[in-house]
Amino acid sequence: MHQARLTCIQLNLAHPAVRRDLADYVGLHKTLMRLATHDPDCAHPRRAAGLLFRLEHEHTTPLLYVQTTASPQLEHLPPGYGDARTIDLAPVIHRLTPSMRVRYRIIANPSTRIGKNPPRRHPGPSGRQTTPATPLRRGAVVALRGPDALAWWHRRATQAGLAPDTTTMEPRNFRRPRSAGPGPFHRLVQFDGTALITDPQSLATALVNGIGRGQSYGAGLLSLAPA
Repeated sequence: MHQARLTCIQLNLAHPAVRRDLADYVGLHKTLMRLATHDPDCAHPRRAAGLLFRLEHEHTTPLLYVQTTASPQLEHLPPGYGDARTIDLAPVIHRLTPSMRVRYRIIANPSTRIGKNPPRRHPGPSGRQTTPATPLRRGAVVALRGPDALAWWHRRATQAGLAPDTTTMEPRNFRRPRSAGPGPFHRLVQFDGTALITDPQSLATALVNGIGRGQSYGAGLLSLAPA
């Protein structure tokens, strides 16, 4: 059976560690790794712990959803960091059936790796380009936007055992602050909508393992609810 625990943390915005983590997703990832049980010598500790997270700002107080394969060690969070509650997702996953209609939410990193014949950069919105277009470096990972990002999500959803019938998109860009020096940037997009379940086994795997790149920076956590 697929094992996963989902923890919802109502963040305490008065806490200095919370304010620091909200300004730096690298720091937030490090804080959340305290929740996970993993071998310190493991080459991929986040993956081994099954750690995924998503930050939602729609509420009066930001909510942080954190998923782990084992019960989270909430006592390792800074005291007063926030109010947390945890549920076992195994019964939820067990109830997934073909043709069940669900609502979904995911913040993802729609992107692709440039192959043997990389495309050339296009002119900006004004249509003007002051320098010749240069090819993108082979092997580079580039963000997808607009219809390309939507097509990316539909492909990944299909692979994950979902057939989306409605989808909305909203950008969610997170950057390490300049004061912290160079760091990762991920052009993230929040996808919401409804879908039919086509393959419960593939969907269970996607729920536990996450979808796409940027999983250390708030991407990849798929959530479902009855439609």
